[in-house]
Amino acid sequence: LGRRGINEVLAEAGTRLKLRWLANNPWLLAMSLAESLFTALLCFAVLRSFGVEATVAWPLALVAMAVSPAVLQRVAGELHAAGQVTERMLALGALSTLYAVLALKLLSAGWLLSDPHTWLQALSPVLFSFFGSILLGAAMGEALALIARRLDLREDNAMVLLLAAVLLALVVAKTLQLSTVLVPLLAGLWLGNRSERPWVWPRHFGSAGAALVLVMFVGVGSAWSMEALAAGGGVALALVLARAIAKAGAIHALAKPSGMAWRQAGCLAMALTPMSATTGHAGVRNIVQR
Repeated sequence: LGRRGINEVLAEAGTRLKLRWLANNPWLLAMSLAESLFTALLCFAVLRSFGVEATVAWPLALVAMAVSPAVLQRVAGELHAAGQVTERMLALGALSTLYAVLALKLLSAGWLLSDPHTWLQALSPVLFSFFGSILLGAAMGEALALIARRLDLREDNAMVLLLAAVLLALVVAKTLQLSTVLVPLLAGLWLGNRSERPWVWPRHFGSAGAALVLVMFVGVGSAWSMEALAAGGGVALALVLARAIAKAGAIHALAKPSGMAWRQAGCLAMALTPMSATTGHAGVRNIVQR
């Protein structure tokens, strides 16, 4: 349920990201880049001030850029939220996840390629993983679009076929050692921007998303212990505060050019508080494996 649901959520997050909207409002893209970059730099500086090694601080800082798509979509659904702030929240959440995954891959590749003894052997797998994830994501998006054209998404059979397509893409990505986070996100991005009509997911996906959020919170909570909290609680609190300050500062700095009022900017900054456990687990695991 967890892995399948994560792919569904990431794919749905990708469909919320409209490239034409970003082209028409470049300040929104600038806001996204600024808040992610400022978050990474400030979090890195705070971690280093606590004596955390750079090899640990950089992955943590890059993970801190990402916002949890699962939490954002679930909260928006439960509150029946709609409007400019909600759409910007979902778009910035998807973009921050994309930035974090790409940055972690580049960091992992940079560490491998910086070693003169391993860069030749590492170059091919790095390029294959990056471009393979893009191609598989596009293929998954086309497959979902084909299913949507041929079947009524309100039917159970269509829902099962959609889930099967997502699961198949996950299996292929794992087999080929591609990014299981980047593939569904790019698939949703491809799917959401290939036509003018908005993509609407079947209602069953909402139920899976609700269960996924509960499973994620239980999983994160079970990883806590009093020893770990005593050892890293201060660093974690400083990281959370630095992340919130960085995102709020960048959003308020570019609020007016992007067409937002101060109150809307404050609500948006607060909505981007949830961190992404999915991106963190996948990114750190990828770096450790490298």
